[in-house]
Amino acid sequence: MGKTTPPAGLSEAGDRLGRMHIVSLAGGIGGARFLRGLRATEPDATITVIGNTGDDITLFGLRVCPDLDTVMYTLGNGIDEEQGWGRAKESHVVKEELAAYGMEPQWFGLGDRDFATHIVRSQMLAAGYPLSQITEALCARWQPGVRLLPMSDDRCETHVVIEDEHGKRAIHFQEWWVRLRASVPAQSFALVGADTAKPAPGVLEAVEEADVVILPPSNPVVSIGTILQIPGIRDALTPKTVVGVSPIIGGAPVRGMADACLTAIGVETTAQAVLELYGPDLIDGWLVAEEDEGVALDGVRVVARPILMHDAEAAADIARTALDLALELTR
Repeated sequence: MGKTTPPAGLSEAGDRLGRMHIVSLAGGIGGARFLRGLRATEPDATITVIGNTGDDITLFGLRVCPDLDTVMYTLGNGIDEEQGWGRAKESHVVKEELAAYGMEPQWFGLGDRDFATHIVRSQMLAAGYPLSQITEALCARWQPGVRLLPMSDDRCETHVVIEDEHGKRAIHFQEWWVRLRASVPAQSFALVGADTAKPAPGVLEAVEEADVVILPPSNPVVSIGTILQIPGIRDALTPKTVVGVSPIIGGAPVRGMADACLTAIGVETTAQAVLELYGPDLIDGWLVAEEDEGVALDGVRVVARPILMHDAEAAADIARTALDLALELTR
């Protein structure tokens, strides 16, 4: 399977408690919707989600964690289903008032309900609470049905090197992604703070106790790839059974602009190239779309199935297929 010490069967903890322990690394919309399907298909499992915080940004004095919040809102039934992020039944009075004062940035839209989450988080950060404890406190309201952990309590932010009329410069990932819509080619990405960051409390322990690890179809560069940059996380995953779901179908990203991210690091936008990017030291099983059936890599079991999450039922079917593959590989 490409691993030196693959696990065999459920962990001792899993046998004792009579439930499966699943760990998933996740970014935003695609990861959250996949996790909703995973929770639905395996309601008795203990699921720990390690969320990307490289997208985090401070706006108007408030700390915003887009991916953590998208997972929390989606699994807590508070998400705007149409756009996939932000709160349902949202209003934007505060945003409009800030714009009237000429406050920048105006390209990042925070809703009134969403502001409350960021105010609570920012107040708790100012009081000295770590992000992992804050996330747990926020989830106490939303009851997502999973344990949601940030990848690190340390501040890490993804920055993008671009070259435009202002010259060569680094900007925050959110400015490149939201304001520019990735229209200016990225020359490179840098996770500022990763060299000294540590995994958040509970992250490595969750991986160690996991029976299987599932990588949803999140962005392989700036979501899952960012989590893997935190020292210790990838090494902890290496001996585990890891199954990934391709975020690329027929040479195009399922959603978002993953192709722009892959191009920036010199990787083709194909299910094959993303699998090779992760590598057989990390991945044991790879779930691809039927049109990508020819994908192959030594040491990795590749399965082709419909993987487009067009609704909640499809997401559950895909999650079940990924989990079945993972369990088969542990035997």
